Amino acid sequence: MTTAISNQGMATPHGRVPMLNRPNMVSVGTIAFLAQELMFFAGLFAMYFTSRANGMTAGDWQHQTEHLNVVFGLVITIVLITSSVTSQFGVFAAERGDVFGLRKWFGVTILLGVVFLGLVAFEWTEMVLAGVTPQASVYGSMFYIITGFHMAHVTAGIIAFCVVLLRISKSKFTPAQATAAMATSYYWHFVDVIWVGVFITLYLVQ
Repeated sequence: MTTAISNQGMATPHGRVPMLNRPNMVSVGTIAFLAQELMFFAGLFAMYFTSRANGMTAGDWQHQTEHLNVVFGLVITIVLITSSVTSQFGVFAAERGDVFGLRKWFGVTILLGVVFLGLVAFEWTEMVLAGVTPQASVYGSMFYIITGFHMAHVTAGIIAFCVVLLRISKSKFTPAQATAAMATSYYWHFVDVIWVGVFITLYLVQ
């Protein structure tokens, strides 16, 4: 009987060499991308706390933050966290091959994401009417920069969910589409976790 030596130095029967267990490239790429995004938001938070230290010394920071509606911010946070739950339900459906469930839960996630954007836009309007603008203060600049970049990431996530649903509607459901659904959900979870940090920083710590 012929044998072959595997990559781990073990002989295998029938001359067959086992396949290498390679990580999923989509998963690896998603993790690398999220790590880059994490560093980006870490830089924004560092800018915020540096500006806060200077603003507290100047004495005008508290006057700017008193216009924040903490309860409304909590409602916004609950909406986004709920969307993270629905997106995970969509992933569970994808793992089962349940296309209907995937469409349903991702559709709800998209709706909640749009609601989130609308609520944040309403908060922006309230802040502007209160006189908190990027031109008026450093705090205003940091508030709109952080929330604005986060809204851009939420918008990108909504577009990604729409692309997944479009691909499913155009062709037969495949493992590759399931992987894309999972990667999109990972990104959405990341965006939700970042918002929790934004809520704690802007609305609670102030």
